[in-house]
Amino acid sequence: MVSIASNDDVRPVWFVTGGPRWHDYIGPGYWMHYGIHGDAAPSDDVIREMRPGDRIAIKSNRFYHHGKIGIWAIGVIWKNNLPNKSSVEVEWNSYPSGRQPLWDCEIDGLNVSEDDCVWRIGGESDAEKTFITIAFRDPLPAPNPDDPSPEPTSVDGIISDGCFLERQQLETMLQRLAVKRNIILQGPPGAGKTWLAKRLAYALVGRRDDNTVRPLQFHPNMSYEDFVRGWRPAGDGRLELVDGPFLRLIADASQNSDGRYVMVIEEINRGSPAQIFGEMLTLLEADKRHPDEALALAYPRSDHERVYIPPNVYVIGTMNLADRSLALVDFALRRRFAFFDLEPTLGRVWRNWVSDTTGIPDAFLADVERRLTALNDQIAADRSLGRQFRIGHSFVTPQPGVTIDNPQEWFSHVVATEIAPQLYECWFDNPETADAAKSELLDGM
Repeated sequence: MVSIASNDDVRPVWFVTGGPRWHDYIGPGYWMHYGIHGDAAPSDDVIREMRPGDRIAIKSNRFYHHGKIGIWAIGVIWKNNLPNKSSVEVEWNSYPSGRQPLWDCEIDGLNVSEDDCVWRIGGESDAEKTFITIAFRDPLPAPNPDDPSPEPTSVDGIISDGCFLERQQLETMLQRLAVKRNIILQGPPGAGKTWLAKRLAYALVGRRDDNTVRPLQFHPNMSYEDFVRGWRPAGDGRLELVDGPFLRLIADASQNSDGRYVMVIEEINRGSPAQIFGEMLTLLEADKRHPDEALALAYPRSDHERVYIPPNVYVIGTMNLADRSLALVDFALRRRFAFFDLEPTLGRVWRNWVSDTTGIPDAFLADVERRLTALNDQIAADRSLGRQFRIGHSFVTPQPGVTIDNPQEWFSHVVATEIAPQLYECWFDNPETADAAKSELLDGM
């Protein structure tokens, strides 16, 4: 039972915009009204009233329907982000998994009308505060902000799992993914692109789910027929038309418009993206995610078949800029993605995490950081290489739970078997420079 009354001892419940496009307004760890699809955005004065400890709920279109409230998601506000942006940070307790709201909430003995709300704003009650008593069919556990092991399905979980980026950077990535629908993480080897891409996907859908988060790797032999649709040999010697992984994802997302589906494409520029996506390249645009924009496929099943990408499909790509064999990405693809550069991320947060999880002394890690930073500065300054060839922090970040009893031996092995081969690849025409760089990493350790 969540009892809300109009006195100073309790907090209000905020019912915020939802309906069939609730995912436009909610993200892992936050709620923001984007003011899109014709909805009126609440003023800053409205959002300023939202306080830490207040309940917040994403309401369905059945908000007032025979004395019940349909709720898509519910949580507790932890932080108000004004004046920087009109949003609040939220600990969401649950995400919807089907086509129906999570809860039908009965309002104790009340016929709810506009008079029961303290105030309303916008055409369809975009944000509301109410002090009526709400009884939830399922108990709602209070979130524990001190939980030492949150799942990597939130910004806190991603950070605790070993991400060394600033919280604001992660929130920006998730917010851009929610709006743009497609992002690419690019950076040098070992910057954690694949690792982060999967965790951003988990955070977007709100859980670890292999059905809604589907990884795929592009390669030089990948084709439109592999990715979208093509002819395949059948068992009786005939050819049959088979949908590829992207079209299957679209079909599943179309059947569950309330869920989120993410394709994680590793090394998106290792193949030829324009050729692999085909007409899907046009349909990827956020403003074309509508049946009116549907196009015929290269291999249609019927003369009248048209396909569009629904708005609950998201694409996260990774791009390794240091591989000279990879294809350049054309401007058509770039315009449809938001790009984020991942840097080698060493520093206090990295040292604390590695020390806590492996037992390596902080002073030793500080020395490793100094040596790698000097090496990366040398690589970045080399006109034949550049910043994209720097050594990422993943090379010197052991897996969690692996105890390092001999840090010197561990680092020597990492340099000999992982970093040195990378250096000789960088300076393939100048092995003396690679020899010197390797020695500087190890001398005096």
